[in-house]
Amino acid sequence: MLPSHVDPDRVAVYTGAFDPLTLGHIDVIGRGRSLFEHLVVAIGVNPYKQTLFDIGERVDLTRRITAEMPNVSVDAFDGLAVRFVRKIGARVILRGVRTLSDMEYEFSMSLTNKRLDPGIETVFLMADGEYSHVSSTLIKQVALFGGSEALRKFVPLELVEPIMAKMRSPDRRVDGTQPQAT
Repeated sequence: MLPSHVDPDRVAVYTGAFDPLTLGHIDVIGRGRSLFEHLVVAIGVNPYKQTLFDIGERVDLTRRITAEMPNVSVDAFDGLAVRFVRKIGARVILRGVRTLSDMEYEFSMSLTNKRLDPGIETVFLMADGEYSHVSSTLIKQVALFGGSEALRKFVPLELVEPIMAKMRSPDRRVDGTQPQAT
């Protein structure tokens, strides 16, 4: 839930998998928290996606990295993002857009969300040019083939070792993800 002193009209919810959290995500979080009174980083569970970190690890790592940001909170959700946004009393979904193909996907999602809940708006922030090429797939490839020194250019320093540990795991798949618990 939101802090009691926060006006729900001044809250945004930044949704995503954040697997792993990148410097691009941190850039959007920083810019989003300056535009809104409060920003909730909402880490989604997607049962169709293999992840490097499980949901608990992603929430914990994101909380550690955003700990010095007083108007940012981190939560996990499953199901539809609009339902989570409505449940916490917010009215804005914040999305970062890196490329034109992202924009097509995000536009489609925002129209769907608007049909599901007309009271929730989507706000887009364009990725900083420095981070517009960074994706979770790229992060896994850099970690696998470039090691920790190369990885430092794309993720917060606090995430380098956890990512490298996952990449060294004997259970790791070729794409860097971990088998999901059943």
